[in-house]
Amino acid sequence: MSAPSIQKYFLAKLVVVFIYVYIGNTIPIVVNTWPFTEATIKGWNVIANNGSALDAVEQGGSVCEEFGKCATSVGYGADPDEIGETTLDAMIMDGTSHDVGAVGDLRRVKSALSVARAVLEYTTHTFLVGESATNFAAEMGFSVVDLHSNFSTQQFKSWRKANCQPNYRQNVAPDPTKSCGPYQPVKRRARRQVERSSRVSPWVDENNHDTIGLIAIDKDGNIAGGTTTNGMNHKVPGRVGDSPVAGAGAYVDKDIGGAAGTGDGDVMMRFLPAYQTVSYMEQGLTPADAAERSINRILKYYPTFSGAVVAVNLKGDHGGACHGFDLFPYSVQSAQLQNVTVYNVTCIKKYVKYSASDRKESNYFNLIDWISRFILYYTQNV
Repeated sequence: MSAPSIQKYFLAKLVVVFIYVYIGNTIPIVVNTWPFTEATIKGWNVIANNGSALDAVEQGGSVCEEFGKCATSVGYGADPDEIGETTLDAMIMDGTSHDVGAVGDLRRVKSALSVARAVLEYTTHTFLVGESATNFAAEMGFSVVDLHSNFSTQQFKSWRKANCQPNYRQNVAPDPTKSCGPYQPVKRRARRQVERSSRVSPWVDENNHDTIGLIAIDKDGNIAGGTTTNGMNHKVPGRVGDSPVAGAGAYVDKDIGGAAGTGDGDVMMRFLPAYQTVSYMEQGLTPADAAERSINRILKYYPTFSGAVVAVNLKGDHGGACHGFDLFPYSVQSAQLQNVTVYNVTCIKKYVKYSASDRKESNYFNLIDWISRFILYYTQNV
């Protein structure tokens, strides 16, 4: 355990308390993965005009669902699956009630995040998928349309011409690294053992990843989170990643804060990094440290994976962590910022095994955090 590090942490907490009491809180706030500033601005404008955190997440994320607004990894008209169809995944979560609405493999409906909210508001379910999700959307008044674009059609043609690469198949014939399907399974006795780490997608990068994830805290302290994506480019039809899974794509709690993940969703959903990050914040870690611990847990099993987590607590402190990229940019607008601001996080390089002293030090951090919370409560209510 390092005494200087505890001293620095305590001083940092005192600075937070000073800023909160004498300068003002940093909420309301909107935070989202990647430098998708138009989404941040939209979400902020909703909150600035007395809208709710749920409204900010829905309307902010919906900006990126318009073709060409943010990135080709979100929305219609891009990143088709193996048969050339673009499908969408999305979820939205209310941190007060913990209600969640989500859709996966949504077809022929553009507004995936709004359909997810309709699941939250008009059903007692959490998750609808595939054609049935499309039918539900139509019942709720959403337009059923073609999600193809000239861009997605060209993406599909180029992929076929390149022998269907990238490809997410394994243990099939013909060889999926060289050929298109149709594929047949290779019998277990005839195939080599696949290492766990080889299940990481080498095709994930800043332009091919799962999600825009958003966290919003409104002026009343209500928190909401959400995600929307068209998933992995040239995915196997029917594939759903981490984005619409509560705890994987995003997670929020009214007493702690929220987090959202992005990257190789097939790997990340196995570790629920958004939930894990919020859990670490509850233990007293800062958003940045909590996000780094969550990424580190994944690296223990998948040392070559690519992904990131962004987090914010109820005081408006925010931070992120990543692996597999050089930098991870995320966007913020808050009560303390004049304009939307993009922060860049330097990604960690390898797995770190935390020692018993690290865990003991974390307990000291937790104690300091609770002391700072008491000071904040006292100054507000006494």
